[in-house]
Amino acid sequence: MDATEEAVAAPDAEHATQHGYTANKDAYLRRLKRIEGQVRGIARMVDEDKYCIDILTQVSAVTKALHAVSLGLVEEHIGHCVVGAASEPDPAARAEAIDAKVKEAAEAIGRLLR
Repeated sequence: MDATEEAVAAPDAEHATQHGYTANKDAYLRRLKRIEGQVRGIARMVDEDKYCIDILTQVSAVTKALHAVSLGLVEEHIGHCVVGAASEPDPAARAEAIDAKVKEAAEAIGRLLR
């Protein structure tokens, strides 16, 4: 096995740890299942040739629901991951970890705003 295969086969330490949303995982899953149902409802509306404005209203509701989930995840990331990085005992590693987690959050927020 070469280095690339080992990297793929080895679990990423970041993904093996508990994430900030873990405590609220069930609530996130319930919200996402509800959103999934709304999306299926929109598809049904299109299939049934419903009025376009009614479909757009439902799309707007799904978009807002997804934004609420996204904002919750960003808050969880900042409250758990960024704060966790700030508790790194080694000052050099702490600064690097904080920078990395803040950059992740900023990039995620940027993607949400596009």
